[in-house]
Formats: sequence, C-alpha cells, structure tokens
Amino acid sequence: MHRPKPLRVCARRLRLNSQSGLSYIEVLIATILVAVSLVPAVEALRGGIFGAGVHEAAAVDHYELRAKMEEVLAEPYVSLDAAALAAGDENTPTSYSDSAGASKRRLVYLSRYDANLPGFTATDTGLLWVRVDFEARAGELETLTAR
Repeated sequence: MHRPKPLRVCARRLRLNSQSGLSYIEVLIATILVAVSLVPAVEALRGGIFGAGVHEAAAVDHYELRAKMEEVLAEPYVSLDAAALAAGDENTPTSYSDSAGASKRRLVYLSRYDANLPGFTATDTGLLWVRVDFEARAGELETLTAR
C-alpha cells in the first residue's frame, strides 16, 4: 500500500511570510478612532456630572423640609390646633416657622381640615393640615395629622 508523503513546511519560509505585531499605520488609525469616539462619550457624561450637584442640593433641601415637618408633627395635637387658630387661615405662617432672617427659612402653615368637605374649615374635625416650605425657594411638603 502506498502512503502519501507528509507535507513539510520550511520553517524559514514560514517566518519570512508571517506578520508579527502591528504596523505603524494600524496603530495610528486605532489611536485616531479612539480619540474621535471619546469626544461624544465625554459630552454624553457631562449632563450626569453637572446633574449630580443639582440633585445633591435638591436632596439636602428635601431633608431639611422633612426635618422641620417631623419636628412639627412631634408636637401635641392641641398645641398645633392652637397655633392654627392663632394663624387665622391656611395662608399665614405659624409660630412653628423658623425665625425671620434665618438662611433657608422654613415656613410652617397649619389649618383645621375637613376631609368630608372640600378643604379647610373653622370647626374642629380632629384633623389638621400641615405644610412646610421654604420662604424664598421652591419645595414644600404637606400632610394631614389627626387628634
């Protein structure tokens, strides 16, 4: 039986024809492609970077309002009801507000509230409306509290 001869590859010829590494042009083109694609990527991230500072300020304001709301809600109902009556209506800040001239002054509004009627009432229904907001900035919190 006749066997075919195995193919022999000359190692010397293989070395001369193979390519090892990258040429200067390939490296240059790859560098240009990376540089060109970085510009839109950085532009896309810019909004997120600047938005982080805005979000942080909004979060701080929110927690300052919540702190004041919790402080007010910790008071006895009768004290809050008395302050609501002293204020007269829902548009007048109460004595629970921060003192005048304070930076980031928080105003507290209290009023008697009737859930069966549309809104505020002069009669005692056992329900008070509470709102806390900043004097000169956007942001507010509202809630109801019961006797």
